[in-house]
Amino acid sequence: MDPVENPYQPGAGSPPPALTGRDELIAEVDVLLARLTRGVTSRGVIPTGLRGVGKTVLLNRFRDMAEAKDFSVLFIEATEGGRFSEDLVHELRSALYRLSSGDAAANAVNRALRVLKSFSVTLGAEGLRFGLDIDPERGIADSGDLDRDLADMLEHVGRAAQAASTSIVIAIDEIQYLDEREFGALIMAMHRISQRQLPVALLATGLPQVAGLAGAAKSYAERLFTFPRIGALGAEDARVAIAEPAARLGVSFDEDALGDLVTVTQGYPYFIQEWTYRVWNAAPASPITRADVAGIHELTIQRLDESFFRVRFDRLTDLEKNYLRAMADCESPVRSSAVARQMDRTTSSLGPTRDDLIKKGMIYSPRFGEVAYTVPLFGDFMLRAMTR
Repeated sequence: MDPVENPYQPGAGSPPPALTGRDELIAEVDVLLARLTRGVTSRGVIPTGLRGVGKTVLLNRFRDMAEAKDFSVLFIEATEGGRFSEDLVHELRSALYRLSSGDAAANAVNRALRVLKSFSVTLGAEGLRFGLDIDPERGIADSGDLDRDLADMLEHVGRAAQAASTSIVIAIDEIQYLDEREFGALIMAMHRISQRQLPVALLATGLPQVAGLAGAAKSYAERLFTFPRIGALGAEDARVAIAEPAARLGVSFDEDALGDLVTVTQGYPYFIQEWTYRVWNAAPASPITRADVAGIHELTIQRLDESFFRVRFDRLTDLEKNYLRAMADCESPVRSSAVARQMDRTTSSLGPTRDDLIKKGMIYSPRFGEVAYTVPLFGDFMLRAMTR
């Protein structure tokens, strides 16, 4: 098989050659964007799920859909310990300068830039440059109260977009990394946008705990956003994701090979790309067989251990690693109390470790008193990585 023609693309956020199983969610966002063009705001959409289910791929698709309508899209990747508010200011500045400078929009755009400068000065954003003729808008977005100031700023940005007859989409990847203060201020700002019916929409992705974080930040968050859960592909969608890209190039999988790939990847989109990429390169010819799939199993596991799993493992303290290892020894669903017993510790003494692992995006709590990995198949990796 020619590796140059390999259609599969393992990588963080790399678009798969066949995006399957997400049609309903894509349609929901398409309606949101279409309504925005008519001046009607809808609830923002924040898909949540484990790592490797294609959340970033979906957010990029949403961005493409918005840009196809000539919307201005602000794309922000939130990071642990990052400065979301400052990143947002930089993106908004660029968006405002891209808006039409025609007579109908000029005043609203210039005022929004003054408000943005006022907010940035109060925020202490470094490295942000405005035109020499732009002064801060005194008395707006400069109180030092992030809730009020962010809402004021986004309202004026929304009014500028409205005057320019366009819309703005704020797209945030890994939104769970916003701290509670920033998350709460963003929710409050989008509430203001909704009340004023301004053409600004929020699309984001995050880990399963995002809905709970949003609710903790502002109790009315569930009325402003939907939090659809996305997970592994069903068996039929997984088979299409595996077989269709190869079929376009005249290559097929035999039925046993397809079945084995669906089983070993458990339908997770990232794992599908890893396994199919490697089996394509290893297979001598079409059709790709069960023996070809078996032949790359150990290599694929090794590569996943070295990259997808290890990069997260190496960021952890020894106690955090031991906690995750103990989880692998417990029956699912994993109770926090069972993990504590496995480590010969009390649940309360391990509370800070549990909280730190949640903040680092390694685990989440699907139900009260339970913990689960945010990375699919991570328990198997822990059994391989750490022996008792």
